[in-house]
Amino acid sequence: MAGAAQAQGFNQRGGGAPGDFDFYVLALSWSPGFCELDGDRSRNREQCADGAGLRFVVHGLWPQRERGYPSDCGPAGRTPSRIALEQAEGLFPTESLARYQWRKHGTCSGSSPSDYFADVRRAREKIVIPPVLAKAERDQNWAAIDLERAFVVANPGLRTDMMSVACRRGVLQEVRICLSKDLRNFQMCQEVDRSGCRQRDITVVAPR
Repeated sequence: MAGAAQAQGFNQRGGGAPGDFDFYVLALSWSPGFCELDGDRSRNREQCADGAGLRFVVHGLWPQRERGYPSDCGPAGRTPSRIALEQAEGLFPTESLARYQWRKHGTCSGSSPSDYFADVRRAREKIVIPPVLAKAERDQNWAAIDLERAFVVANPGLRTDMMSVACRRGVLQEVRICLSKDLRNFQMCQEVDRSGCRQRDITVVAPR
């Protein structure tokens, strides 16, 4: 589950000073859809094992600018400690993804690894998953706008221009929600909104 510019659907601006960004994007991956598309790769074995039963998991918390986003802000070689990684437990599907997200995106936050992962938890805990998705037991078909509206109903203050839905080959990949730098409020984000899937029908694959 990479945080590459192509995967995010908007323009990367490499490097940058830590803390120099406008808002955050919380990317919540729909694990069954990710596994449907990419689960045959050996590095995804833990996340996509039979019976894992994962639903929405954190892909990342991405510092974002109004146009593009910074990445790999350094310092080079700084890795999260075991104590810092404990903050990420239960959020990311694998520890390797947590490490990758820190290196690519967390280094641009201006926070320490421990504080960054604590912010990931704060952001995730702010989002209420619509019950129809939180309890999905069979494949569902949705329009992207209806998925967004379901999140809007479940999260007071959220609007459809503060988020986007990502899909590939007609399968839901993830939901991306924009938050202010202090994580207190939802944030309008035109570039992220425009990057969303516009397919008429999206399959929300049920957990296996």
